[in-house]
Amino acid sequence: MGSDEVEFKDMKENVDMAEYLLDRLKQLEEEYRRLKELYRRLEDEKRFVESERIRYEREVRRLRSEIERLRSPPLIVGTVSDILTDGKVVVKSSTGPKFVVHTSQYINPDELKPGARVALNQQTLAVVSVLPTPKDPMVYGFEVEEKPGITYGDIGGLDKQIEEIREAVELPLLKPELFAEIGIDPPKGVLLFGPPGTGKTLMAKAVATHTNATFIRVVGSEFVQKFIGEGARLVREVFQLAREKSPTILFIDELDAIAARRTSSDTSGDREVQRTLMQLLAEMDGFDARGDVKIVGATNRIDILDPAILRPGRFDRIIEIPMPNIEGRIQIFRIHTRKMKVSDDVDFNELARLTEGASGADIKAIVTEAGMFAIREERTSVTMDDFLRAVEKVLKKDIRGAPEVKGVMFV
Repeated sequence: MGSDEVEFKDMKENVDMAEYLLDRLKQLEEEYRRLKELYRRLEDEKRFVESERIRYEREVRRLRSEIERLRSPPLIVGTVSDILTDGKVVVKSSTGPKFVVHTSQYINPDELKPGARVALNQQTLAVVSVLPTPKDPMVYGFEVEEKPGITYGDIGGLDKQIEEIREAVELPLLKPELFAEIGIDPPKGVLLFGPPGTGKTLMAKAVATHTNATFIRVVGSEFVQKFIGEGARLVREVFQLAREKSPTILFIDELDAIAARRTSSDTSGDREVQRTLMQLLAEMDGFDARGDVKIVGATNRIDILDPAILRPGRFDRIIEIPMPNIEGRIQIFRIHTRKMKVSDDVDFNELARLTEGASGADIKAIVTEAGMFAIREERTSVTMDDFLRAVEKVLKKDIRGAPEVKGVMFV
């Protein structure tokens, strides 16, 4: 074998070795990347397992704490009667007798005052915590969580009354600086009175929709309770809730159920209603400030209300909600037929003329009955004849005596 062949063979072996080493290097690099990725995943799993361990340990501690809490003896409810100078207080337990006891160092001294409800340790009777003032669950049910969805555009024929109630209720809540600049106190309460079905409750719903204040609605008869003192307590708690959630609008519907003129009746029921009325009078304009709590009352019988509740300071503005005139009736007809398919022959002016003396509720009933006549005959639109028959049915009027009513012939 010649030298050239040996040299060529050595070069070939060197090339093969280089290729082998390059391939091996690539394999090692790939193995390194794989091991590095595996290490990263293991590190992530380790962190996850560690976080789960911490979470389970925390849950175990919480459950042990909950078990200890459930195993702890019950606390006694008491009432603070007096505050002593040496850090002790005089409490009256729920069982009856009074005790001089110590208080926990974790209690805010400002919260300890005569009349406060406290929790007492069963063995030592030491004050452990201060309890919130109790409220009847019925009181929380008076608060309106969702807006009624009624706007002032849904009320017809009461433009002047709407302006007055907005000035008395909305303006003081939205722009109190105007009253401060002028130097007058805003009206505290508004009383709406008028015949049934004229829109008193509807106006209260519109006020609730157009303000961001808490809206509390209560019917006057709900203040009349079975046991002595319960009605007065309910009134007090309703106003307390209103002050806590101020600014608040408190709407008392059917006010005459609780605020009728006081008489010399000897029956226990009448005396209890009168005691509840006295509490209502005191809350509306008594010694304690009412804050941003506006009262809106509604009644059909203002003539039987007690004079004390009608005086300024309680109801500063008394608004009459009258029966709608012809322009108001036209407007109410248009409001209630906005979503209806009415034919071209429907004349709202004529309908307003035929419904003299009808209230807004009557007109709404007429519109509903007219739609029912069309549905009964499986038609897709409501005609003038449907409205005329609805007027006869709702208002008990015989308008068929005339041979022709605005171009509509009756057979």
